Amino acid sequence: MAGSSEKQVVVIGIDDSEQSTYALKWTLDHFFPSPIFKLVLVHSRPTATSTVGLAGPDSDLRKIAARVVDSARQLCIDKSVDDVTAEVVEGDPRNVLCDAVEKYHAAVLVVGSHGYGAIKRAVLGSVSDYCAHHAHCTVMIVKKPKIKH
Repeated sequence: MAGSSEKQVVVIGIDDSEQSTYALKWTLDHFFPSPIFKLVLVHSRPTATSTVGLAGPDSDLRKIAARVVDSARQLCIDKSVDDVTAEVVEGDPRNVLCDAVEKYHAAVLVVGSHGYGAIKRAVLGSVSDYCAHHAHCTVMIVKKPKIKH
């Protein structure tokens, strides 16, 4: 049943970084629980062949992914958000998140900002920058405020 009564989807990219956790918490605090939004958590898991020697065997990658998803689900439960779908997809996070936007017909994609400088961003590639230019929905980049000393 399509129409205005259907919930709009918010996709959030999650990983094991504090920036990702902050973005999820910020979104939960500002948009949920909500009768108009459904939450989809997406974790991009590197392929085992791309991380040989870095993260160990495939089972380690699966454990990390399970921990990331479990932690994110717990944050949702703590905020009384129960309309949540979570998935782990193997591949580059830039493509995985843009594909999830298409798959779920998302209204909003939320990603955390790692705050890389220009050189690191050029070498590693910015997931948030890529998504801002390629995702077919509104993209919200959540930056963790810097603590002033």
